[in-house]
Amino acid sequence: MMPLILATAGEKNIIKKIGGSPEVKKHLENLGFASGSTVTVINTIGGNLIVNVKETRVAISKEMAQKIMI
Repeated sequence: MMPLILATAGEKNIIKKIGGSPEVKKHLENLGFASGSTVTVINTIGGNLIVNVKETRVAISKEMAQKIMI
């Protein structure tokens, strides 16, 4: 398991675990990040990520990406 921040762009990954406080977990779930979901890193800009999750592109901070384990 590794944080999403270390994923290679263009590679499909399965979310294994979401860390952080209950509020952070709920926020990420609302964006479509859930255990078992597929996530693909599209691009990294200044440490922040643009990812494709559930057919939607979402920009997340590197702090949030470190809480998503793949």
